[in-house]
Amino acid sequence: MKTDRSFAATLRRDWLGQPKADILAGIVVALALIPEAIGFALIAGVDPSVGLYASVVIAMVIALTGGRPGMISAATAAVAVVVIPLVRDYGVEYLFAATILMGIFQGIAALLRLDLLMQFVSRSVITGFVNALAILIFMAQIPQLDPRVDGVNLYTYVMVAVGLGVIYLLPRVTKAVPSPLVAIVLLTAAAMYWGLPVKNVAGEGELPDGLPFFAIPNVPFTLETLQIIAPYSLTMAAVGLLESLLTAQIVDDMTHTESNKQRESGGQGIANIAAAFFGGMGGCAMIGQSVINVASGGRGRLSTFTAGAFLLFLLTVLGPYVGQVPMPALVAVMIMVSIGTFSWNSIPNLRRHPPTSSMVMIATVIVVVWTHDLALGVLVGVLLSGIFFANKVRNLFSVERVRRPNSSVYVVTGEIFFASVDKFQNALGPESQYEDAAHHVVIDVSKAHFWDISAIGALEKAVERMRRNGRHTRIVGLNAASADLFDKFALEDRTGLEIGLAPH
Repeated sequence: MKTDRSFAATLRRDWLGQPKADILAGIVVALALIPEAIGFALIAGVDPSVGLYASVVIAMVIALTGGRPGMISAATAAVAVVVIPLVRDYGVEYLFAATILMGIFQGIAALLRLDLLMQFVSRSVITGFVNALAILIFMAQIPQLDPRVDGVNLYTYVMVAVGLGVIYLLPRVTKAVPSPLVAIVLLTAAAMYWGLPVKNVAGEGELPDGLPFFAIPNVPFTLETLQIIAPYSLTMAAVGLLESLLTAQIVDDMTHTESNKQRESGGQGIANIAAAFFGGMGGCAMIGQSVINVASGGRGRLSTFTAGAFLLFLLTVLGPYVGQVPMPALVAVMIMVSIGTFSWNSIPNLRRHPPTSSMVMIATVIVVVWTHDLALGVLVGVLLSGIFFANKVRNLFSVERVRRPNSSVYVVTGEIFFASVDKFQNALGPESQYEDAAHHVVIDVSKAHFWDISAIGALEKAVERMRRNGRHTRIVGLNAASADLFDKFALEDRTGLEIGLAPH
């Protein structure tokens, strides 16, 4: 009975909590997915149907298996750019096989709890990731506004302006229907009624007119095939999980709720495997579409499932009408997404936050925008965060020399690890440099902790230097963890060296 009640509660919370809002939000997302999926398929060098079918299947499956309700996953550029050489050299069937292996790798990552690595991604990196993605989303709309491109004219700019006006002003009147959906419907109707000479979805690529069907990739099941696809699959899996987990964290913050990152990792794997068997490319979470969903009122799994299901309905039933959707309408929606995604507070915070945090955020933005590689930008941000943190912590210790009648006592306080060993050794003698040098030296580490073998080595060298300097030296106050590390990894002969444990 408890399980039944739990299932019913989950069903109400994740699927039936606000069905109207979720369905309407999913419809908006479905429309916004079409040009994106076509564009990503063309980037990868495959037919538009491969991107569209991937978006359909991934969205519907991740709604069931994912750990972040309300987040949208589909075909993405982050994965598309990785597979360009694979498709060019071996063909689309190898792409499907690589996507299946990608999903398997993501399932293994979920079992190994690699999602916990997200704990090492600082807030500054996440802010930089968000801002960079907002800039990239806006930059992706620039070709649709370039007057040198056929189909871009005065009507284009007027429709974008009207679309933005509807998107931002309608919520002041009513929030019964998502304003982006109203903008798309109104501008589509206007373009069709007056026959406005603007670019439309049909001009972006041919839309499929049938249902996706199950098929096993037509590749040789050999070790050679595995060697070909494995490097691509591993990269796809890593990039997909990184973007998905970062997006999940962002949606968590937007909705003030928590998500299951391990389940999301496994769910991404299942969704990608399913997509490959139905003729789709790999994908992951999409921050732009996720922001559209949340901004349109989508919160539950129903919104994600509706996005995939309605996209399938659009492609198979309303294809001719979908092709008439003007690109300026979708450009207006994506500009709204870029504005809503950007963390505007981060600009004044550049002066209020510590300089190192601001540097990490700016570096992440620059690398992502410059390379269009989200994973590389996050990696640079994480590395910088680690360097700055280590540099900060390396100063969180002190050494005080206290002269007593028969000895000198060096009182060590704080954390000793690889980044602080040089300063630690320099602060610890030699005793002979002092005018009141003592023959007996005590190193009191009862208020210190030694974290790694570099710290243990530094303590050894300090003692060895004291002994070579003619001082009888002993260590007191090693806590149990530090003493255990010392016993395991100290290299010097400690005969005659007294090591004391701090009292418990």
